[in-house]
Amino acid sequence: MEAIEPFDAAPYIDTPEAEAHLLSDAFESGDAAYIAHALGIVTRARGIALVAKEAGLSRPAIYAAISGESDPKLSTLLSLFTALGVKIVVEPQEAA
Repeated sequence: MEAIEPFDAAPYIDTPEAEAHLLSDAFESGDAAYIAHALGIVTRARGIALVAKEAGLSRPAIYAAISGESDPKLSTLLSLFTALGVKIVVEPQEAA
């Protein structure tokens, strides 16, 4: 019986629009683990080493930020978003 390999979406996130869509969906969910996972997918799609260089962060710092197992510093996340060329937009929540 063949083992099922985990699916990695990173090879399929190949445009800035796809990256933005994935990250937007993650943020809309409000789920911190999903946000970290989506950030990891986009970062792997770009290449961890390249993003680390552009963000001015070490590879271990990036792995820690996208692992979903830690609570990364805001400065780390902002550096990642800048390196990825995405911005965070703050809007008021709609009334329930």
